[in-house]
Amino acid sequence: MIPQNIGMTLLYALTWMPILLLNQPVGFAGETRSIAGNTLPAGRLGEVIKLGESIITETSQHPLSSRYVGNDLNCTSCHLNSGRHHHAGSFLKTATAYPAWSPREQRVITLEDRILNCFMRSQNGQRPPNGSAVSVAIAAYITWLSEGDSIKLNPLKPLGPNHTPAVNLEGMKANVQRGKTLYVDRCADCHGNDGLGDLSNPPVWGPNSYNDGAGLSRVPKLASWLKVAMPLDDEDLTVQEALDIAAYINSHPRPHFDLPAHLPSDERLGEYNGVRESSSHAKER
Repeated sequence: MIPQNIGMTLLYALTWMPILLLNQPVGFAGETRSIAGNTLPAGRLGEVIKLGESIITETSQHPLSSRYVGNDLNCTSCHLNSGRHHHAGSFLKTATAYPAWSPREQRVITLEDRILNCFMRSQNGQRPPNGSAVSVAIAAYITWLSEGDSIKLNPLKPLGPNHTPAVNLEGMKANVQRGKTLYVDRCADCHGNDGLGDLSNPPVWGPNSYNDGAGLSRVPKLASWLKVAMPLDDEDLTVQEALDIAAYINSHPRPHFDLPAHLPSDERLGEYNGVRESSSHAKER
């Protein structure tokens, strides 16, 4: 795991100081924040929502969350535009679906559970404690993006109404070699021929990408995400192209997921609302 930064306390103070000096919540350019018609609530709640957005944007570097991250990904690497993209890992209306049944955990889980479990898989890190500043801030931000929408609990899967739509792969077979050609042509300029990314673009395989317990390690799920998300701002892949690229990306090595290794000690865990099963049965379903 990435160790806690020695200067975290100072960085935490510097992060919060500009916010605490403000009388009302404002945007990064000084305007009142508004998303989907919702403005930030006044006072401490608005501050925590803003903190949640900053953690989602800078997860691997933020002084509050970096110690729980084991790769170079941020939440917004998959949940584009800090979760405000309507299809690529959208957070819009997501909070309305929770609590929800989770086939993977074989439990009913909360939104906070879902957030914390993502740290273990997509970010190859350690699950933060329930009720921590990290989990509360992220949950507050995601809930704010659902404000005004009707609650509709999901009894099947922990997914919101704007989750990435699954593409129809019936009758299709992935071709890794064709995926390699497409990757070099369509993806390598941003993510590198070696798949390791750069300062502006996340790695898509290798030691600093998501582990093999993450949802995107499944080719159909990655293909569905690629279809609506990539290339960024020019999403024109066919279903077959998305499937081939997904197969090529996931043909490369990445960290192995072992559930016990990603859970903190019991006294730091809070409630873990899931089964402690072996890694062979703990894949994203």
